Amino acid sequence: MEFLLNAEQMKHCDSDTIEKIGIPSLVLMERAALSVVDEIRRANCDLRSVLVVCGSGNNGGDGFAVARLLDEQGVRVTVAFVGNEESMTEETATQRQICENCGIKISSNFMTREYTVIVDAIFGIGMSRTAQGRYAQVIDWINQQSAFKVAVDIPSGVSADTGAILGLAVEADLTVTFAYRKIGQVLFPGTEFCGKVVRREIGITADRFQRGIPSVFTYGEEDLSRIARRRPYSNKGTYGKVLLIAGSRGMSGAACLCAMAAYRSGSGLVRVFTPECNREIIQTYLPEAIVTTYSDDCISTGGQTNGIGEGIPHYSEDRFPARELQEALAWSDVTGIGPGFGTGHLSEKILTTVLSEYQKPLVIDADGLNLLSGHMELLYETKASVILTPHIGEMMRLTDSTKEEILEDILRTARQFAREYGVVCALKDARTIASDGSRVYVNTSGNNGMAVGGSGDILTGVICGLLAQRMPAFDATALGVYLHGLAGDAAQEKRSAYGMIARDIADQIGEVLKRIDEIEDRKEE
Repeated sequence: MEFLLNAEQMKHCDSDTIEKIGIPSLVLMERAALSVVDEIRRANCDLRSVLVVCGSGNNGGDGFAVARLLDEQGVRVTVAFVGNEESMTEETATQRQICENCGIKISSNFMTREYTVIVDAIFGIGMSRTAQGRYAQVIDWINQQSAFKVAVDIPSGVSADTGAILGLAVEADLTVTFAYRKIGQVLFPGTEFCGKVVRREIGITADRFQRGIPSVFTYGEEDLSRIARRRPYSNKGTYGKVLLIAGSRGMSGAACLCAMAAYRSGSGLVRVFTPECNREIIQTYLPEAIVTTYSDDCISTGGQTNGIGEGIPHYSEDRFPARELQEALAWSDVTGIGPGFGTGHLSEKILTTVLSEYQKPLVIDADGLNLLSGHMELLYETKASVILTPHIGEMMRLTDSTKEEILEDILRTARQFAREYGVVCALKDARTIASDGSRVYVNTSGNNGMAVGGSGDILTGVICGLLAQRMPAFDATALGVYLHGLAGDAAQEKRSAYGMIARDIADQIGEVLKRIDEIEDRKEE
């Protein structure tokens, strides 16, 4: 697990390290500069002519130190100062003076020359408002150059908190960040401006969190070991029973994919509750699944017509599959509802019944979410442990918000929604966010080949499969999102992003889970 910090948290870590541990700020600055120079060398870029652009804050101080170190190594360095003399920090003023003492001149007409490398040390993580005036002019000029661009800590113009672009931002090829990656380096669009991100240690460690452990994090491959290993003495009941209320007339595929993913992610038994018309298709596609069906013809005209002779839909309560539904819910350890489910009267009745009566983990996706948007009050009343997996369009309906409002701060959106309704929310986007109202998981696995029909159905099945193995709701959601993305990455490697379909993702889940044994074996060595 890797913590992701916002600007304020990183500043607190800096100040606590300086004030409570006693490591001077100039020492941290020197370590940061050494790291940048080391990574520039590792990048094997052309060092014939290097420009370091410095601002007034401590990021600029890092830049001055980088310039001095490169100069000491015989690199031809030009230093530009684009900040305000009056607002220069004490440390930055010191680093600038050291440069001048070493004979390094500060250039004022640096835009008239060409460079092979440009180092951006203008703002760092402290930037919180739109770049304007001289700053905007310099950033725009940097982006127009063909030089290899290196950002110190974060590209100037990228919000460290949200990944938003504050007017315009440096388009870096390499970002060297210190101690922890920042949230804005992971979220879009900021991540696209960072290029390759390298995290370097400079002496700010986890025990420096004097003000509480950060709540935002991401997973790495070693976190797959959070999934319990299969027991030598076990049976299908050991790994849980998943009920999937999915599929409708002409939409059997969603149920098939969801059920396959639940099995592939480790559940012992999977049962699909679906209209009778889907029985043969599901049993052919996935004979391992239990199939319980109901009639979907309880919507009829009831003999009534409207003014132009068309039948008026009439819901027949006495034909609702209450007994079959109750039996299936009682059988299950976890239920998923919504993939390919439809949004008709019968689907609505089934969803409201499940929310009213179920008391176990419940994953709601797709059409289940569209139906839920008209019954949000049920989330306050349900006794189920609810997980919602909306994409941006579904979240717009659930919250009556615009796309822009949701994406303005996607972490805040997911966290506040989860807190308000007492659920776990997996808000699906290029970077899926999972939150239980306090903790926030930011997913970094997956690729654009997963932008294909059925991919969300696979995710629902994966989360259900992990829940069936007694994993807590938030953990199953975060790890399910991560596993889903890793399977997508494996599928992309095998098929390419252009040729992937949802089944390819499901087929790779088992291949990814094989890594658990490899991880555990490494721990035992």
